[in-house]
Amino acid sequence: MRRIVLAVLTLALLGIPGIAGASLDSFLNNVNVQARVDLPGFSAKVSAQFGVPVPQVEAVLATVATPADAFMVFQLGQMAHRPPETVMQTYQTHKGKGWGVIAKELGIKPGSKEFHALKNGDLVFNGVPAEGSGKGKGKGKGKGK
Repeated sequence: MRRIVLAVLTLALLGIPGIAGASLDSFLNNVNVQARVDLPGFSAKVSAQFGVPVPQVEAVLATVATPADAFMVFQLGQMAHRPPETVMQTYQTHKGKGWGVIAKELGIKPGSKEFHALKNGDLVFNGVPAEGSGKGKGKGKGKGK
């Protein structure tokens, strides 16, 4: 019986796509499942995806209710172009009101593509930085070369 449950869980985890389109709740539930299987791996993926150090991810994990909340802190920070510290302050003030309220407080406008992605759960958790999220421009041929 345990083998069957383990096999089903493994297949489910491998079959979970990086994009969950059903809803934000189902996406966050999937993120929590992945995180609980391998928390250090989860921290590394969040670190890689959002370009923040693993200790910063771990610090956020220590102060939020679930691993998915930590993911959302970094996701909303990226969407709103705000540092994680600002998102954490907003999270602490409004955490009982939902991610939509937190997003609005951070300046993500209802009706925007970011807000729709949030509400629909059209978010990505794959440990790969989003295209165009790098800080540099070009191929490194700046002044002084």
